[in-house]
Amino acid sequence: MRWDIFCKVIDNHGDAGVCWRLAAELAARGDLPRLWIDDPAPLQWMAPGHPGVEVVHWTAEPPPLVPGDVVVEAFGCDPPDAFVERMARATRPPAWINLEYLSAEAFVERNHGLASPVSQGPGAGLTKFFFYPGFSERTGGLIREQDLGARRAAFDRSEWLRQWGVTPGASQVVSLFCYEPPHLADLLRHLAAGTSPCDLLVTTGRASAATEAALAGLAATHAGWNAAGALRLHWLPLLGQREYDLLLWSCDLNFVRGEDSVVRGLLAGVPCVWQIYPQDDAAHHAKLEAWLAWLRPAPALARFHRVWNGLEAGPLPAPDPAGWGPEALAAQARALALPELVTTLRQFVLARGRI
Repeated sequence: MRWDIFCKVIDNHGDAGVCWRLAAELAARGDLPRLWIDDPAPLQWMAPGHPGVEVVHWTAEPPPLVPGDVVVEAFGCDPPDAFVERMARATRPPAWINLEYLSAEAFVERNHGLASPVSQGPGAGLTKFFFYPGFSERTGGLIREQDLGARRAAFDRSEWLRQWGVTPGASQVVSLFCYEPPHLADLLRHLAAGTSPCDLLVTTGRASAATEAALAGLAATHAGWNAAGALRLHWLPLLGQREYDLLLWSCDLNFVRGEDSVVRGLLAGVPCVWQIYPQDDAAHHAKLEAWLAWLRPAPALARFHRVWNGLEAGPLPAPDPAGWGPEALAAQARALALPELVTTLRQFVLARGRI
């Protein structure tokens, strides 16, 4: 099938990451995806590369390409009017999918797969379908590459850690991918005061900027907080999607953010703490609580999530990777048992007789 996937890069690269992952996995299964993206720059470091994915720079005057069998607009971004007009004029109009945001909230099951007839504009007469990733059998599920298990089995954790200056087995290893969590300084103090040394691998961007700010604050207000040098920081470069998987697989505890990385954190089978994207209207509170209901964590891990995300007042509890390990493995098993999104998306299109 020929797929046209439309993506607008809003912020934080999550939208580009999800769309690339979808396109690459479709290509790996023999389909022909075109990824229309208004800012292709993040793909230069993020994308693992796949010869089957055609990248189209989505500009104010997009190229006059013929629509394929399926059109996916990611997160409600509207395809160009001229392209939609060509969809409407086609002898066999393509299936039109609105790929929505990931959530464990109840409305996802209610809305997944619903049709939305288009009554006006260039696409009048067409029908758009809502397709939701999610955490139940009644949703589209989660993206899992077909080669994920083989890649994990072939991975050498020790070799990967050594390249970042970490001696395997000599410390607790933690990764940090976050926005600006209110208790980041408290986390650093906990890691420095732990019973064993800690190597903290900090990702580039908002996480590294937030960490630098937290370090400056600690130096000014808590002199000697890391006097023993138990906490060692390692500043990572930008990591591609597959390299990020290796980071998650290498750590004893992962701090993740946004939608794509929380899925990768769950699939890693390693304890992870999710910082959900904060929204001005506090809609992320309900979204986090719904996810925690699916996760079914012990009270200590649930409280850690709420304090880390600002839903509850501090102090931040001390992290407990060893105690959270069995929960992480149980969550991984449930995540692996969910529907696989690329499979369910292809089945959804085929079931409607579009191809």
